[in-house]
Amino acid sequence: MSEPQQPAVPTDRYGSARPAGGPAPRGGTLGRGARVAIAVALAAAVALTAWFAMLQQRSDPVAHDVVGFDVLGPEEVAVTFQVHMPVGTTATCTVEALAPSYAQVGTLDVPVGPAETRTSAYEVTVGTSQEATSAVVAGCTATGG
Repeated sequence: MSEPQQPAVPTDRYGSARPAGGPAPRGGTLGRGARVAIAVALAAAVALTAWFAMLQQRSDPVAHDVVGFDVLGPEEVAVTFQVHMPVGTTATCTVEALAPSYAQVGTLDVPVGPAETRTSAYEVTVGTSQEATSAVVAGCTATGG
């Protein structure tokens, strides 16, 4: 009788066996240079993003959000908004009342700040030439601080 034979395993199917105690094959791993290049590129991207964010903050230190508005009648609208700016800064915000056609039917320049916190809330009443259906803060500009 003959000994049973082990089936032959195709080497190209499973890769070649590494010698005992030898290094693992490097098929899908990145070399050290590639890993360093990726880390440097990632660090540069993070630094660039932070730099652009800082430039944006310096060029436009005042931001605003409309919290809500209430049409009080055909001649006025109450607007509540928040202003985000560095502590001690003053600004002027332009609040607009709009008709259904988005035509401006009222405007008010509101001095804000200096505030003790970064975010402050304000409520103003804007007089209108006809009934408004919405209100917006058109913009805020730093005036000092």
